[in-house]
Amino acid sequence: MASDLLNIAAEVETYHFGILTSTMHMAWVRGVCGRLESRFRYSIGIVYNNFPWPDPTPAKRTAIEAAARALLDARAAHFNATLADLYDPIAMPPNLVAAHRKLDQAVDAAYGAPKGGWATEAQRLAFLFGLYEARVSGAQTALALPQGTAKPKPKKRSQPKLIPTKGGPGDKSPGG
Repeated sequence: MASDLLNIAAEVETYHFGILTSTMHMAWVRGVCGRLESRFRYSIGIVYNNFPWPDPTPAKRTAIEAAARALLDARAAHFNATLADLYDPIAMPPNLVAAHRKLDQAVDAAYGAPKGGWATEAQRLAFLFGLYEARVSGAQTALALPQGTAKPKPKKRSQPKLIPTKGGPGDKSPGG
């Protein structure tokens, strides 16, 4: 049953699935998301719209898409398993672990990860907050521009728009 808490991502591509299921995005979720009891409460305004998406080269975007498809294939290989079964921390299938690892490597590369990646989630989150801060202040990267360099123009956002749904008691909208 749909309610007013349901959000739909329009015009989603495999690339977007890859980013949203990456360790990078999950670090952002754990750092920014609200909570309802012990569960995350993912919001468009706070979590999604403020997430600093990478600006990958075409080759890096293709690598993320391929890794995301491989992740979906790894899940499909266990068609009788629920998501709870697949993501049991003790019994997660090895092919799914490997698929997530490959996806994380591709996403980290799109963010320009340091050699060996980020050692901790706190480092990932610090990087993401630095990127967020740089973007909201008008810069493209967390690095300072050399003196005399013009500030780059902001690029178009690369994530799909999330659409809150209507529905629930008393909703008079079509389909509600």
